[in-house]
Amino acid sequence: MTAEASGAAAPTLTPRLVGVMATAVGVIVASLYYAQPLLAVLAPAFHASGRQLGLVVTLTQLGYALGLLLIVPLGDVLDRRRLVLGLLAASVLALLGVALARSLGVFMLLSVLVGLSAVSAQVLVPFAATLATPERRGRVVGTVMSGLLLGILLARTASGLIAEVAGWRSVYLLAALAVAALGLVLARALPPDRRPRGPRYPQLMASVLQMTREPLLRWRSLYGALVFAAFSVFWASLAFLLAGAPYHYSEGTIGLFGLLGAAGALAASLAGRMADRGGARRSTLAFGLLILLAFGLMLRGTSLPLLVLGILALDFGVQGLHVTNQSEVYRLPGEARSRITTVYLTSYFLGGVVGSGLAAVLYTAGGWTAVMRAGMTLGGLIVLVWLLERRAQPRV
Repeated sequence: MTAEASGAAAPTLTPRLVGVMATAVGVIVASLYYAQPLLAVLAPAFHASGRQLGLVVTLTQLGYALGLLLIVPLGDVLDRRRLVLGLLAASVLALLGVALARSLGVFMLLSVLVGLSAVSAQVLVPFAATLATPERRGRVVGTVMSGLLLGILLARTASGLIAEVAGWRSVYLLAALAVAALGLVLARALPPDRRPRGPRYPQLMASVLQMTREPLLRWRSLYGALVFAAFSVFWASLAFLLAGAPYHYSEGTIGLFGLLGAAGALAASLAGRMADRGGARRSTLAFGLLILLAFGLMLRGTSLPLLVLGILALDFGVQGLHVTNQSEVYRLPGEARSRITTVYLTSYFLGGVVGSGLAAVLYTAGGWTAVMRAGMTLGGLIVLVWLLERRAQPRV
């Protein structure tokens, strides 16, 4: 039963619970990003090329996209508390398996399972949106997403530093322990989520396709795919730039660049508040232009100040637009919120898969400049989509 259907549900979303959910999604989604600053050190460990290791990031995101498509819709018909706890148990096993992997093939297979089980975060986000009152929904989504974004940036930083001190396997062992501890906290903190029996799985999945008829969801899904492709094409190639000339940074130093993503966490809160005030259209254009500018600043790659400035602008634009998208789609009917999440985030992470795959190919073929030009193209496409949406729906 949703908050809209039962006024008793909304008061369960206390500030403390919002904080717990924000922390939870950060810890969960961090598992998707541990490998990014480690690619240079994983290559010799598995006797693999840069292109092969680039597939690790792609496969993890592919697993996440599959989970979004096949598992997240269940949040509309099952007890979301039980669903989250079951997925967390699977995450612990997958992370332990990655830590113990002895071959690249096993590492890649388990990376898919890490991504698949990490969709518990995207059961929690619509859960929070459902518990929130309509006038606070954008702010609550922004707060929870701030936790998610901090998890992403701290994942890169912690991964690099831990690997430098204790080896890359320790990163995944500690991650498994963190997720196990999180499961114990959520088992006590999450409210009951008992609802009447919903449609069977085939009917549920058919209704996911029906959701794509909603114009707002289609536009926002397209924005999401483009924005995460831009994000992924950058972060999947950064470790190779920083490990080579002229930087020659260690994995610990490379991981520290994740801290620059704090700009994204600030953007999440700002975007949520702007969406509550009806400013989603203006913020969409502003964040899209910022992404385009960011890649232009980083085009050369040999200037550290411009690189840092570009990372700040990119993360601010990407995360701001992502939260704007989610705040808008969660204004659609609440009883289908998990299926709305499925449509939007499946598009979002398929865009990430394309971006990660492009990064590996483009960096090998044309180096950093080719990657940045691809990013500029994606930023330009976001602005073009905004113009097309404005023409199609001038009054929205």
